Amino acid sequence: MSESGETGHTATGTPAMVIFDVNETLSDLGPLAGSFERIGLTRSAVEPWFAGVLRDGFALTVVGVRPRFADLASEALRVRLAAGGAGESHPVSDVAPDVESSVDEVMRAFASLSVQSDVVDGVHALQELGVRLVTLSNGSAALARGLVERAGLEDAFETLMSVEDAAPWKPHPASYAHALDACGVSAADAMLVAVHPWDIDGAARAGLRTGWLNRNGARYPNYFIPPDVVATDLVELADALR
Repeated sequence: MSESGETGHTATGTPAMVIFDVNETLSDLGPLAGSFERIGLTRSAVEPWFAGVLRDGFALTVVGVRPRFADLASEALRVRLAAGGAGESHPVSDVAPDVESSVDEVMRAFASLSVQSDVVDGVHALQELGVRLVTLSNGSAALARGLVERAGLEDAFETLMSVEDAAPWKPHPASYAHALDACGVSAADAMLVAVHPWDIDGAARAGLRTGWLNRNGARYPNYFIPPDVVATDLVELADALR
């Protein structure tokens, strides 16, 4: 139980639809470490960079702005490169060409990521259950499409949705409502699957069932509504829904 006294749903059985988060849930950000190192940042900078992009996206969403993920990700790289070089930030127009080349390298790598090792088997296991599969990302639908195509999973997903289409960033309730409306499914018949506790909490508050992929044995924060299902990988999650 969370500190607010709210709990996850108690519905059991197989949901009619699974809505996947994309970044880190389906995609593996690990290869970005090499790109960061090549442009003069540390390999360990990937996680705080990505977390910072999410933070700033959430902050802009709160004040009514709908940012593009790629714009925030690119600018966050420029800020980090500037801080690691001259120690001060510069307007984008003053960024040196080599910095832009570095940003381009990372963003190309981000657009070429592969899926996590458990995703292909897990998606096939969910297909065997007859579950409708879709994605809902704070990033672009084009990136999600490239990701699933490289994994040979393009026929497994009914649709690939992005908040860039018509909704604020997750975890705003309108983002989940947008996905449900687009797919013609009720919240009670849908499950959001993600690695991010903030996404699990947002979906739960919007009435969806939730499945948390805890691949790293992390602690789930008790200030968020707990997930209905916890699994170490997507295959285990499919087994839990069987």
